[in-house]
Amino acid sequence: MEKLMFRFPGTKKVESNAHVGVVGSGDLEILMEPSEGAYAEVLIRTGTTGFKETWKAVLERFFSQHEVSAIIKINDFGATPGVVTLRLSQALEVANDARYAKK
Repeated sequence: MEKLMFRFPGTKKVESNAHVGVVGSGDLEILMEPSEGAYAEVLIRTGTTGFKETWKAVLERFFSQHEVSAIIKINDFGATPGVVTLRLSQALEVANDARYAKK
């Protein structure tokens, strides 16, 4: 198991916690929660080792489009870059959806 940590600047705080996806063959789980800082901190736990640069490129692309401030935990089981981007977008949508936001 490999653990990776990344940090990106972020100015748009998420409204609430989000949980999307499942840890299973070719998929991943994302847990997103608001951050007090002006950054996104991403912790990845993956059973597929040797892809740090790929993870970095996918995350850089996502955070260049979404300057989100959040704590993000990703539990990966061999997801493709496309699935990673899709799940991050889903988590961001859930975290900012007023129906799910804390009252």
